[in-house]
Amino acid sequence: MLFRSVVAAGVAKCRADHVTISGYEGGTGASPLTSLTHAGSPWEIGLAETQQALVENGLRGRIAVQADGGLRTGRDVAVAALLGADEFGFATAPLISVGCIMMRKCHLNTCPVGVATQDPVLRARFTGQPEHVINYFFFVAEELRLIMAEMGFRTINEMIGRCDRLDVAPAVDHWKAAGIDLSRLLYQAEVDPSVARWNSERQNHGLESALDHALIAAAGPALDGGAPVRIEQTIRNINRTAGAMLSGQIARRFGHQGLPDETISVRFTGVAGQSFGAFLAHGVTLDLIGDANDYVGKGLSGGRVIVRQPEEAKREPTENIIVGNTVLYGAIAGEAYFQGVAGERFAVRNSGAVAVVEGVGDHGCEYMTGGVVVVLGDTGRNFAAGMSGGVAYVYDPQGRFGTLANLAMVDLERVGPAASNAQSGDEARRPRQRALGAHDSGMGDMLTFDAERLRILVERHLLHTKSARARMLLENWDEALTHFVKVMPKDYRRALTDLEAERLAAKTVAAE
Repeated sequence: MLFRSVVAAGVAKCRADHVTISGYEGGTGASPLTSLTHAGSPWEIGLAETQQALVENGLRGRIAVQADGGLRTGRDVAVAALLGADEFGFATAPLISVGCIMMRKCHLNTCPVGVATQDPVLRARFTGQPEHVINYFFFVAEELRLIMAEMGFRTINEMIGRCDRLDVAPAVDHWKAAGIDLSRLLYQAEVDPSVARWNSERQNHGLESALDHALIAAAGPALDGGAPVRIEQTIRNINRTAGAMLSGQIARRFGHQGLPDETISVRFTGVAGQSFGAFLAHGVTLDLIGDANDYVGKGLSGGRVIVRQPEEAKREPTENIIVGNTVLYGAIAGEAYFQGVAGERFAVRNSGAVAVVEGVGDHGCEYMTGGVVVVLGDTGRNFAAGMSGGVAYVYDPQGRFGTLANLAMVDLERVGPAASNAQSGDEARRPRQRALGAHDSGMGDMLTFDAERLRILVERHLLHTKSARARMLLENWDEALTHFVKVMPKDYRRALTDLEAERLAAKTVAAE
């Protein structure tokens, strides 16, 4: 429990707005039995210690604390508030109110009541209405109001942290609880009355000094008139989410389609802070000579992110980390090229971005649902766990990748030569050298043209990073192609095959 309170105090000092204390209860049960039993601890314990640590360090007013884990009734909300929660997370109970029957099949696409499935036949069985959830919360609120009236509280804020109002005698006096001492759990820090006990302040995030203000000013001609702009800028690891505010300006004016390709090109030198290129819009290219921390390209939205080592560097890119963990988390569109190795969970939840990297850590392409990833080096274990869409290509000259991939949802295939795919479709469905826009990465038909698609991406990687590994592969392409493995999700293949069958059927009907 001490760990939770230390983390809460730490993130409050780092200007976090919100922290969630989640207990072992709740959830739909769609997980292994080993994760359901004897795992975790009650949120009440973590919440009480978090409240104590934040109040004692004068940090409580700066951060909102949420309790989560099996909350169902107004009484649960009251207990959470008295122990120190500002907010209260509900999930399972509202889900049941709209029809969930806890079948523990959320991850199998076979939910019999149509809550957690993409199957149109099963989705037709869903009978839930928004009013069901509204009514449920009305009942929760009514019970909470009765408890508050009985205790003499007029507002939730008055209740927060008042653990002295909890009556623990009925529980402690029970014969099963003999010897339990809750004094430390219900301890109230002795601090000055002026010290906040609930979230009453706004964090100062220092946005007025963000690097993006300089980028937005320099990109004025592009934002106002669409003129191409070239910017050179140094960057330090204190500069987080570089490019995000600039992308916000583009989205506000031009929407998701953004600007024409490379309208705004920024060359950085140095070490980028977390979330470099987050939510980057189409038309912006961020070219970093150096390295970057975690979450590079988080939520990438059509832009291009390049991270490469200085030309004078003598290190071997395929053996050195150049970007951190969880790169391209939740990316929806765009391109990314990394001349080096990425950390763990590369391209997790990627749903549309195209990326080339020279090695990844454990859990690569986890929960990926779209896009294309090319790995020109080694991978860690558990690659493609939960991968339900998109395609990955892994360079595997030693034949080890089969032991590192999670094959629960994907198949591994060898990539055939371009000639074998040449007759597989028409020109409109072939991959293209350049993306067609924020909505089309130019990757063509994912069922075919693997060799062409792979070569195009390796050529792009060489163009943007001057990668020695990419050059070596292209110089011996026919030999290199035999060492690539295609990672294809089973359900994704089936869906694409069904769509192709429908397309051909429609084409035949139109011809008749």
